[in-house]
This record gives sequence, C-alpha cells and structure tokens, in this order.
Amino acid sequence: MSTTPATGPLAGLRVVEFAGIGPGPFACMLLSDMGADVVSIDRPGKKLGDRHNITGRGRTVLLADLKKPEAQAEVWQLLERADVLVEGFRPGVMERLGFGPAEVAERNPRLVYGRMTGWGQEGPLALAAGHDINYISITGALHATGPAGGPPVPPLNLVGDYGGGSLYLIVGILAALHEAKRSGRGQVVDAAMSDGVISLMSNFVTQSLRGVMKEERGSNLLDGGAPWYGVFETADGKHVSIGSIEPQFFADICERMGVAPALRDVQPDRARWPLLKAEFERLFKTKTQAEWVAELEGTDVCFAPVLPLSEAPLHPHNAARKAFVDVEGIRHPAPAPRFSRTPSAIRGPAPAAASEASDVLARWTE
Repeated sequence: MSTTPATGPLAGLRVVEFAGIGPGPFACMLLSDMGADVVSIDRPGKKLGDRHNITGRGRTVLLADLKKPEAQAEVWQLLERADVLVEGFRPGVMERLGFGPAEVAERNPRLVYGRMTGWGQEGPLALAAGHDINYISITGALHATGPAGGPPVPPLNLVGDYGGGSLYLIVGILAALHEAKRSGRGQVVDAAMSDGVISLMSNFVTQSLRGVMKEERGSNLLDGGAPWYGVFETADGKHVSIGSIEPQFFADICERMGVAPALRDVQPDRARWPLLKAEFERLFKTKTQAEWVAELEGTDVCFAPVLPLSEAPLHPHNAARKAFVDVEGIRHPAPAPRFSRTPSAIRGPAPAAASEASDVLARWTE
C-alpha cells in the first residue's frame, strides 16, 4: 500500500474486506479514498499488480487460504482490531468459513458487519446467482429504461451494483458506526442491490401513485418521452442532451433555437409532444456538436454535450475541478465527494504485491 498518509474524514477507520467483485470493491475504494485503512483478504495465487484496476486502489492485500488454521488465526487477529468487515459472498459462505456475524460479534462486539449481495440475506432468491441486470429487473428500473417501442436497455451496471449496492452499503456502514458510538455494539448491514434500487425508484413510485407515470418506455418526463428532456443528434453525427424542464428554461431553449411559435405551448399537451420532438430533431441537426456547445453550454437551457469516456477528462469543467487525477501514470477518477477540512485522497494504485499480516497488525496496534 502507498505510504500516502490518510487525510480524509475516515482516517483511523480499520476495514477488513473479503475480496470479491463489483459493488464490494467499489464501496471499499470509496472508504479508502475517505481515509479508511482497507485490508483486503484474497485467495493465494491471486494475480496482483494491475495498475488499471481503479476500484482496487488504496488497499493492503493479504493472501490467505482460509481453510488453513494459521491463516484463520491471522484473519481473526485483524478482525479483533477492525471497525468494519465487508463481504460480498452468497448467504452462508462466511458462516461456512467460520467468520459469520455471530462468530465475529463474539470476538469483536463493536464491529460493523457489511454484507453486500444482489438479493439479500433471505428471500426466495437469496441463494440464486445473478448480476446487476437481474437485480434491477424486479424493481421496475430496467423496465422503465429504453427507447419508445424498443426493449429495455441496461444502464451499464451503475444502477444495481453501484447505485443500489455500493452506495447503500456505505450509507448503512456509516450509520451503524454512528450508532455504535452510543451503544458500543456493532450490527449487520444487509445491503441488497434489489432493495437499494427499489429505494432509488421512490420518486417514480410517487409519479405512478399520482397517475402521471405511464409504464411505457419513452413516454414520460425523464425517460426520453418529453421532447425537452432527451438526447439529440447533431450535424456531425454526435449528440447533445437537454433538460429544459422548468417553464422558464423551456422558454429559453425555444427562443435560442428558434422553435416554431405554434409549438412553444406544448409542455402540458402530451398529444403534441411528438411534433415538438421532431422540431428539436430537425433543429439540432443544423449545427455540429461543437457549434451547439458554443451557443448553449453554460446557459439556463440545461445543456451538455454527450461525451465518450475518453473525452470526459478533457471537458473544461472536469479539467477545472480536477475530476481526474494522475496516480503513477494512470488517470483515475478523483475521490468524491469533496470535504472542506479533511480532504480525501487516493492512497495509491492497486497493490503490486501482497503484504504480510504482521505488517498490518503492527500498525493496527500502534
């Protein structure tokens, strides 16, 4: 692990991560960025040294065969000193390894035990395999995402793995740590991606209850149905986005783009949305993306160019905020959110080599 000192608000927090994939590592990356000392327990033979592994940054890695008593003893020494445990196995795996919540609480009753799964620790699907796309399928989120008349479109793995998974796990861990200050007792945080995504859908549940959300893709305010909230192709085959929801912003974009006067009162009239959408499609194709950026970016029409990932670091706003930072020659997304007094920092790339448990124990007993 890098010797970069922890400066974030979680400096001094000790986290043991049982290595996995997806939302668990991302959550632990966030904890590390905010100053936590994250020690990842991985399997012998694990190939290390991938400096392109962004979510593996800022860790100490220990390789341990958890079926061997000597490895178990070392892990127990860490857990007895840790504040947080993070695991992302199927329900029952940690118990079979001998590191279930009951066993850990007996040795370290103040530890917060974070469990990251797709379906949760119980329920008919708890033991079933799955991935992000499956977890968001039963929540209404995937059904609502995609073009009118087309199939649902997976929103990368941002909604299930990271939105409904990692971020809810982090919230749960921090809440449990706060409560433990009063009670002196840890607890289990059961973070299921399916639960988290259902929570993320709260606004759309509201819209559905009010009868303003149709269960048809591309027919609602925020799914591309409203012509003033969507993505449009430009003259050079690129795209731009607009989100002119508020009446004053909608009036502004109509004026700036020269929308036909007969279509400027369309917002409350769903029957005429297709006419306005066709008008926007026609107008946006009259100029290149760069020309629209020069004309609309920074105004109140709520506009942005649609950039590929390779161009995101070059956008002036991202560059000004240093939203990407260099770590030993590799460009990383910068830590987020930002703190005024205890800034987060990337504590080094994904480790090139494993560490010894004795080294971790030495610093955790200081």
